[in-house]
Amino acid sequence: MPSILEFFTDPVLRDPTIGCMLICLAASLVGVLAMLRKQSLIGEALSHAAYPGVMLGVVASGALGFFGDISYFVIIGAFVSACFGIWVIHFLEARCRIPGDAALCLVLSLFFGLGVTLASRVQFTHSSLYQQSLVYLYGQAATMTDRHIVIYAVLSLLIVFMVIAMYKELQVICFDRSYASSLGIPVLFIEVCFFAITAIAVVVGIRSVGVVLMSAMLIAPAAAARQYTQHLSRLLMLSSMFGLLSGYFGIYFSVVVSHYSSSRLVLPTGPMIVLVASSICLFSLLFAPERGMVSRRLRIWQFRYRCLGENILKSIWRSEEGMTASDLAHYQTISKSYRFYILWRLCHNRWLIREKEGRYVLTKAGQTRASRIVRLHRLWEVYLTKNLGVGAERVHHNAEEMEHIITPELEEELSIILDDPKMDPHHQPIPPKEGKLL
Repeated sequence: MPSILEFFTDPVLRDPTIGCMLICLAASLVGVLAMLRKQSLIGEALSHAAYPGVMLGVVASGALGFFGDISYFVIIGAFVSACFGIWVIHFLEARCRIPGDAALCLVLSLFFGLGVTLASRVQFTHSSLYQQSLVYLYGQAATMTDRHIVIYAVLSLLIVFMVIAMYKELQVICFDRSYASSLGIPVLFIEVCFFAITAIAVVVGIRSVGVVLMSAMLIAPAAAARQYTQHLSRLLMLSSMFGLLSGYFGIYFSVVVSHYSSSRLVLPTGPMIVLVASSICLFSLLFAPERGMVSRRLRIWQFRYRCLGENILKSIWRSEEGMTASDLAHYQTISKSYRFYILWRLCHNRWLIREKEGRYVLTKAGQTRASRIVRLHRLWEVYLTKNLGVGAERVHHNAEEMEHIITPELEEELSIILDDPKMDPHHQPIPPKEGKLL
């Protein structure tokens, strides 16, 4: 099995590895801008719109009698076709009043159908050239050479340079186009440049992952990066990193799995790149610290657990003799096992003590915490009645929710606004401020 270093030094593996990483870098940068502009389908539309240009490049190559490497003809044809597809999309939206998503779908299907029609003719008139063109439909990274690397390096660096040069303008336009116009930013010129680099990224990418999978390569790294940050600069850097990792590990797994497979399973590089990018995206959607679904569920569970624990402490605080687990069942509608777990945790944190007869009483630390919860509850009730004019009979339920989320800073501000009240609207004493929250 080749080592990691060999993927960058071996004559056979070097070109596909570097080429795919460059392609994924370009696609991931453009994908961020497309996602922020809510034009995620633009990659799908342009990749299919480029296919007729691929076939026209084959026809032009055959007409000129050139039967060698047709990459230059195909790239130029695909770029022109993709740009024409962009123009048709804008024409349909501006002149024909067709919605954007409908225009994208129409161009996608129309141009791809035209490309397939041309392909059905070219396969008989230029059979050898047609076989070369198939790599742009399904992707074929293994046949990349040093010539391809130079082409893709130049195009990828062009995209990186344009994104860096127009970073501030793109930042404003992505989030507020009208505001950008009011600042005197040449919005139309910037949008033309954006669609140009999108077309370049698509043309570069179809050589690796193909027309069909190109849209996934644009959006997957950007969607994964979006789960970790809200800053555009970090979003671009993270998306680039995920794109580079997808390109490398797509090649890596394609080679390694094929090498070790007893049944000689062959994994195409293009689909493997997309699978790696999609896996990174799925992992980010699930486990990103702030936005991940599992992380959010865990924070929700922790908050509910803390609320239940504080409600139990508050219930016991109101009882002079303590309470048993069965007594607490009247106040907390949770399962018996979960209630015992919370009680065990409260005892473990030394907020409760379980006496021999099974009665739970508060420790000194538990009394401090429980009295603070009661204090926050009653402070909020006073605020609702005194400052917002809510009836005293209607404030309890809202205070039951707010008592768990009032911060020490907000508590201090409430005390100042309310002039440190001593009684709540129900004429019950408000516990004084004691110590800190443990």
